[in-house]
Amino acid sequence: MGDVFSIEASSRDTTNGRPRLFDVASGQGGYFTTEQARECGISRALLAHHVKGGRFMRVRRGLYRFREYPPSPREEVLAAWLALGRDGVVVSHESALEILDLSDVIPNAVHLTVPRSRRNLPSLPGVKIHTSSRPVLVGDITVRDGIPITSATRSIIDSAEAGTAPEQIEMAVAQAIGRGQATKDQLRVRARERSRRIAALVSHALDKEPT
Repeated sequence: MGDVFSIEASSRDTTNGRPRLFDVASGQGGYFTTEQARECGISRALLAHHVKGGRFMRVRRGLYRFREYPPSPREEVLAAWLALGRDGVVVSHESALEILDLSDVIPNAVHLTVPRSRRNLPSLPGVKIHTSSRPVLVGDITVRDGIPITSATRSIIDSAEAGTAPEQIEMAVAQAIGRGQATKDQLRVRARERSRRIAALVSHALDKEPT
């Protein structure tokens, strides 16, 4: 009886907690972490109470979703992004190519790019963390389903540098140009910033595109 009373009391004390958490989750496809719930004044006990009452859905350890939001087909990507704390973290490389539907590549891990300045990053199973001295600029980022991902141009160049199969790069170049998500000049300039190999690979792909 005492436990029930304490939960109900906590619920009254955190009247504004759920609306605040809803605002946070709305920018993440309805998902939120245990830590985000705590920051909004919702304790683990109250979180469990809301899960039992059906207000929240427990997706996996540390990751939840508001019931009114539909599940995302990219829960693995979202969970990995949230697990790294979101600060400067962006989905990239082959994971970004897949989300943007630019190629047929099937990533063998969730690819995330983080600033080189980040320290003490957790080791997450099924996640490939890329640290880069090249900042991910505002123009390098787009958002899909509440997840920040690298733009078509950045995703293609990063994937090419990381060793994605040339035929997949060629497909991504063709798709990106055809949809107006990248231009030939953008791709040429960004490829030259990397290496001769990347410049040659992208140039070869661009040569196949109509002028």
